[in-house]
Amino acid sequence: MDIGIDKIGFYAPHLYVDMNKLAVSREVEPEKFTIGIGQEKMAVAPITQDTVTLAANAALDILTEADKEKIDFVIFGTETGVDHSKSAGVYIHHLLGMNPWARTVEVKQACYGATAAIQMAKGHIALNPSSKVLVLGADIARYGLKTSGEATQGAGAIAMVISAEPKIMKLEEHSAYLTADVMDFWRPVYSEMALVDGKLSNEQYISFFSKIWGKYKEKSGLALQDFEAICYHLPYTKMGYKALKTVLDETAEETQERLLSNYKISTQYSRNIGNIYTGSLYLALLSLLEQKEDLAAGSRIGLFSYGSGAVGEFFTGILQPNYRNYLNTRQHTELFSARTEVSVSEYEQIFAETLPKDGTSIELDTDQDPAKICLAGMKDHMRQYIHKTK
Repeated sequence: MDIGIDKIGFYAPHLYVDMNKLAVSREVEPEKFTIGIGQEKMAVAPITQDTVTLAANAALDILTEADKEKIDFVIFGTETGVDHSKSAGVYIHHLLGMNPWARTVEVKQACYGATAAIQMAKGHIALNPSSKVLVLGADIARYGLKTSGEATQGAGAIAMVISAEPKIMKLEEHSAYLTADVMDFWRPVYSEMALVDGKLSNEQYISFFSKIWGKYKEKSGLALQDFEAICYHLPYTKMGYKALKTVLDETAEETQERLLSNYKISTQYSRNIGNIYTGSLYLALLSLLEQKEDLAAGSRIGLFSYGSGAVGEFFTGILQPNYRNYLNTRQHTELFSARTEVSVSEYEQIFAETLPKDGTSIELDTDQDPAKICLAGMKDHMRQYIHKTK
């Protein structure tokens, strides 16, 4: 039985800041942001968007009523959840009107969370072939204004339906994974901002890829020439390139050129969104699928997932016949074109807007947010969500 990605969608906030202008404001050469780390625009989440609403909006346009009945497991990978106890997925379960006879959980391991969710989903489908699983990956990356990590912030969400006989990508059997206790990136429960050792994190990312790639080759018997493309977790778009180039000498020049060309295509969406943590690998995959129109069915795509702290995994998928018919390319193109640029000062004001820390009731103006699902405020310590089309 084939199991894999049947549907995939994404959502990002309607606001962004231009990285050239941010660099000038921070008295940094713009090329450091646009070339050095490979970012052009950074999605900015208004106070009316959190990880719940981002994920709900990502799922909204890909789910049919039939999907909602078949989905009996909702798994939300995030490292910026909204509650220490209640799963963010439960809010989404309600907002989307999902089948009540469904499990719903939240999983966490930095940027690896959505990959863990996919592997859990595969096991569930293997035992329940007629069911479907909704996998979500949503985050808002915040390091603070004028910090070393500011240029690698972002916000967005990925939603995927995992099922038997998938229409987009069949996930193959072999995978390789690794865990090590590394303090390269973390966010203590008392901190709203992530802490990061940038140099160590870069080193560990590449080290994990090298070790896991070696293990994967042992388990699968495959080599670089067997791949049409390899997609990477992208905290910034140059990161995956640094890892890819460490193994290119294993293969012929023709394969090197193909992998490098397709890698560049896979980074287009992330260049204009920024880091979305748990969803960033799958945003890269979506960019490749939607932007490379001649990517043939039957192509093998490698997927490298890395979550600081640290857990990494390499696994693969095969594109299915007529997979392009099941992508939402037009909607995603419209999402990008409809976004509004904010100035650096406006971005700083938005960044400073936060919910009360003491549970004080507050109403938010959702009229300025074009998203169908928004955070409308807080009342009695409870977040208040609205679905504008219900």
